[in-house]
Amino acid sequence: MNKTALNDEKEKLGTYARFLPSLELKRDQLLVERTRAARRLADTDRDLRELVGAVGEALPMLANQGVDLDGLVRVRAVDMGRERVLGMALPVLRAVDIAVADYGCLTTPHWVDAVASRLGTAMRLRLSLRVERERLAIVERALKKVNQRINLFEKVLIPQAERNVKAIQIALSDAEKAAVVRAKLAKRKRLGLRL
Repeated sequence: MNKTALNDEKEKLGTYARFLPSLELKRDQLLVERTRAARRLADTDRDLRELVGAVGEALPMLANQGVDLDGLVRVRAVDMGRERVLGMALPVLRAVDIAVADYGCLTTPHWVDAVASRLGTAMRLRLSLRVERERLAIVERALKKVNQRINLFEKVLIPQAERNVKAIQIALSDAEKAAVVRAKLAKRKRLGLRL
């Protein structure tokens, strides 16, 4: 243990102390983004549940088994994108192209138009819900990783560097005291021999 080792440990400690605030800031920003993503997810989920409830109330005719609604509405295309937020690539639902199957206006009940419209809206909301869940999962994984790094710095690296600095300082101090004692003994010996 020498002064070079002491300077290296102090430099490590300073580096850790500089990185920790930026990690804490990123954690705070991720917490805000997680709250935002969770709110969007809850809003989309609520909208979907409200739509399903409204369809049940407004269109009780759906219980009629005689009208075939299979394949009435389908997703033709989904345009997905990526949005960079806090260094993460989060999915974004840009557009959903819904195709309504052709049906005879005279051979089907009038309420099929309303069903087709609401089914399209429900499909959009379900796709949006899936994207919002994925966004939330990505943000939570990033938050977990940042928390692990913060814990590594706070609970392992910084305390270890502080212990190393203290141990090196004690060893250097002891070595310095021992050198002084040896010098005094040598001086007494020299003086004792001259007499």
